[in-house]
Amino acid sequence: MIDVLLAHSNHIYNDRKQTEKMQPYPPLQTIMAASLLRDAGYRVVLCDVTFDAPEEKIRRYVTQYRPRFLAVYEDGFNFLNKMCLSRNRELAHTMARIARSNDVKAVVHGPDASDHVGDYLRAGFDYVLLGEGELTLLELVGDAPVHAIAGLAFRNQSGEIQYTGRRDLMRDLDGFSLPAWDLVDVDQYRRAWREKHGFFSLNMVSSRGCPFRCNWCAKPIYGDTYRVRHPRLVAEEVLHLKQSFQPDHIWFADDIFSISNRWTSEFTDAIEELQAQTPFKMQSRCDLMTRPTVAALRRAGCTEVWMGAESGSQRVLDAMDKNIRVAQIYEARENLARFNIRCCFFLQFGYPGEGWDEVQETVQMIRDTKPDDIGVSVSYPLPGTKFFKLVSDQIGRKSNWSESGDLSMMFRGSFSSEFYRALAEALHLEVREPWKVDSIQQAWTQVDELRTKADIKHEVCA
Repeated sequence: MIDVLLAHSNHIYNDRKQTEKMQPYPPLQTIMAASLLRDAGYRVVLCDVTFDAPEEKIRRYVTQYRPRFLAVYEDGFNFLNKMCLSRNRELAHTMARIARSNDVKAVVHGPDASDHVGDYLRAGFDYVLLGEGELTLLELVGDAPVHAIAGLAFRNQSGEIQYTGRRDLMRDLDGFSLPAWDLVDVDQYRRAWREKHGFFSLNMVSSRGCPFRCNWCAKPIYGDTYRVRHPRLVAEEVLHLKQSFQPDHIWFADDIFSISNRWTSEFTDAIEELQAQTPFKMQSRCDLMTRPTVAALRRAGCTEVWMGAESGSQRVLDAMDKNIRVAQIYEARENLARFNIRCCFFLQFGYPGEGWDEVQETVQMIRDTKPDDIGVSVSYPLPGTKFFKLVSDQIGRKSNWSESGDLSMMFRGSFSSEFYRALAEALHLEVREPWKVDSIQQAWTQVDELRTKADIKHEVCA
């Protein structure tokens, strides 16, 4: 018998887009929670369902290990979990039912569970961890009285949902032990990457949260806070991964990697001193990609930066409370190109008030800057955001995407879901396969045909 069986619900074959991409990463925050539990003396096992038949595997692990708790600890550093996809939710609910049928207490943590506490409790979970969940989980496993554990939701004896007091976020991230990498079958991930891409990538983080306030960004776990680890410790962890697993590449899965040029410089100095340089990619903002910062990132090993450009229309950026200027997108592109770092943009279409003119401005911005890659999405209303409140009365029965490539409009937009899917296809072709001239022309013809069919009354397209 063990104390905690840790699991997650990110099964890659439940998502066609992610299956095609085949860029799987281990459940980082889950193994961070495992490390914290082990440091406190608890016996833990990881049930990683990324590749394996998830229901069969979780049922086998529950039977084999007879845990006191099943903790479905969703990875807050994985953007798929932040999207609150319905297929992930369904799998998590199935895990709860399996636990309940075996008299195992089930606990869940993650953005979707935080937004839909009642749904998860009805599905069979005994507890929902709210906010930053590690210390709450630690106290729960330690059999503290549940009413005295901050950051918890559960049903009381009357069947009503009870919330305990809010738990403060951990101030110091430097006290964490390294994630429990020994619980992960790293070879599974290595094989998947090498078979598809010819190289192997692993994930790590340097910080938690994001202090910027784009009004469509849901932040149920960390809010608008930002806490960063000491740059030397981050560099030492890069060295640890390099020596232990020999990755060809690292993905810094932070919401935003380094908002300080000073931190970046100290991190780079430590990387060089330790001889820990490993090619890595990261996420940031256009206004942070100044020339000194980009120069330091390149010395540290950065080869690719993804930025939330979102739109080439200043009017749309202002409506999003993005707090950047279109000119800064161009400047960031120039700075990254100067140091031979791949520049990649996240784009978001369909925000309220965006019409064909604004779409064209974004297309022109892409053609001007020629990014190395793009990711295209449509505005996705998630609970707790200003954007959600703006369109909440327009949302129909479908309130979540089923998988990451869904691109369904879930409120009244200027165009249909089919239009935005065609637009995404056309832009991806232009950026990724510019030599396919005929295919690109056909794709833009499809976009134009769908544009002309747009309903003036802004029909609900879901």
